[in-house]
Amino acid sequence: MHLSGYRFMWVVAMFDLPVDSKKARKEYAQFRKALLKNGFAMMQFSVYIRHAASRENAEVHMKRVEAAVPPDGEVRVITITDKQFERMRVFWGKKRQKPEPAPAQLELF
Repeated sequence: MHLSGYRFMWVVAMFDLPVDSKKARKEYAQFRKALLKNGFAMMQFSVYIRHAASRENAEVHMKRVEAAVPPDGEVRVITITDKQFERMRVFWGKKRQKPEPAPAQLELF
């Protein structure tokens, strides 16, 4: 069975949330914990990613992010295919690095 890189998706959640009060910091922490609980991993500060097996699965995770959005601040969520993710250019200073590898897929048969 051929697994296409255009079938697998990445969900990218980017946010800029206020942390100027105790309540805002608590809401920030709750949102971040919700992302981690939903399987997201930190890519950069305020940028979290999650691999999804299909477009439908990615939509489920986007809705979970939407349900956890705090009342203040800005949250952006986008999905891209595995192939698009592979084309990302990552730099550490002037040195170019490879993007995060996709998690291993389970094949049952």
